[in-house]
Amino acid sequence: MRHNNIRGLLRIPGYKIKEVSEKNEAAIHIRIEPYKRHEGICSGCGKQHKGLHSVREMVAEDVRLGGRRAFLYIPKRRYKCPKDGRIHTETIEWIELGARVTKAFGREVNRLTSITTNQEAGWFLGLNDEQVYRIDKAMLERLFEERLIPPPASTNISVDEVAWKKHHRYLTNVVDVDEKVITWNDKGRKAEVLDRYYESLGKENCEKIQSVALDGARTYISSTVNHAVNASIVLDRFHATQKASQALDQVRKSELAKARENKDEELIALTNCKQRFILLKNKKNLSDAQATTLKKLCEINQPIYKAMLLKESFLGVYDLKDEDEAIGYMYGWMDEALQSGFPSFIEIAWSMVDKIEYVLNWFKDKRSSAISEGFNNKIKRLKRMAYGYRDIEYFKLKIHQHCGYLNPRRFQLN
Repeated sequence: MRHNNIRGLLRIPGYKIKEVSEKNEAAIHIRIEPYKRHEGICSGCGKQHKGLHSVREMVAEDVRLGGRRAFLYIPKRRYKCPKDGRIHTETIEWIELGARVTKAFGREVNRLTSITTNQEAGWFLGLNDEQVYRIDKAMLERLFEERLIPPPASTNISVDEVAWKKHHRYLTNVVDVDEKVITWNDKGRKAEVLDRYYESLGKENCEKIQSVALDGARTYISSTVNHAVNASIVLDRFHATQKASQALDQVRKSELAKARENKDEELIALTNCKQRFILLKNKKNLSDAQATTLKKLCEINQPIYKAMLLKESFLGVYDLKDEDEAIGYMYGWMDEALQSGFPSFIEIAWSMVDKIEYVLNWFKDKRSSAISEGFNNKIKRLKRMAYGYRDIEYFKLKIHQHCGYLNPRRFQLN
């Protein structure tokens, strides 16, 4: 009766408990065996058949019982497969492939690693880092094949890159804007990288894409134009603000260098790196002290004042009501930027020559890639928590676990 009660807690269809051993208070050791009527499934042909060759025992960890670790001792049968004449070990459906654990224990590991680091999850479960890595990766690979091959079709997407390693090592992430999840990622940020995403979707699904929010990268634009032929490419307000702020910051750095050369202490104090956020923030969000500092800076330094006006007027296009009004406004701003003498703003102006239609698409479909930047911050936090990842394929899976369809908090595990 005792064995039947324990078996009821375990998910081991086709097997019965032969012996239970409690050597210490930390673990329970359970020896099981298959029912006589339960034939094994050959891993070679995937069918049940006779022709038992030999039996080898394996040990697999299961979820805890009464707070103690549970180890199952399983006789794995080996068959001579009539299909190819080779010896194959049986497949046990409740054992996680690639790891000596049950699928129930794999789900436990996966849930923990989705909310904390592998090291902390290992400490809680009594495993070392390598064991957690192998179990978690095997679990995520299985889920990835089930859910993300091929990638889920999306109607509105956002594409952006994030650095995963020093020396310009990047990952390209594709986000479903409606579902707010990452649906695909791969190493690199060239056009051929995004091509692989569109090719994996198929021509029919590519034609259903309505909008693609981008940061203006030419590689992403060329790939999208070639594949998502019906999509509206949007250079959204978030990245426009980012580019304008970076241009203004370049002017600040240039003026700071001049101030240091001229030993102008007042200007140095107003333009040093601690004050740069005053220039980058929206005027509406400035405190009284910050607004006073900005006013003083504009009074004593004309180049920064002029650059700040260029930034504000560039962002003003998104406050207009319609596309027709925005066209004249943008061409007027481009003329001012080209005549400003600021290399950073001149660069933006020339880039707008080819991309002005993507800015104007904002008025047709106000989609944003700001969600991609939000995920980028989450990915960077994930990388910092783990002190980096040597296995790029595992890192890609972890991104899906924390930001996509492999997240056990949002999507039920199998």
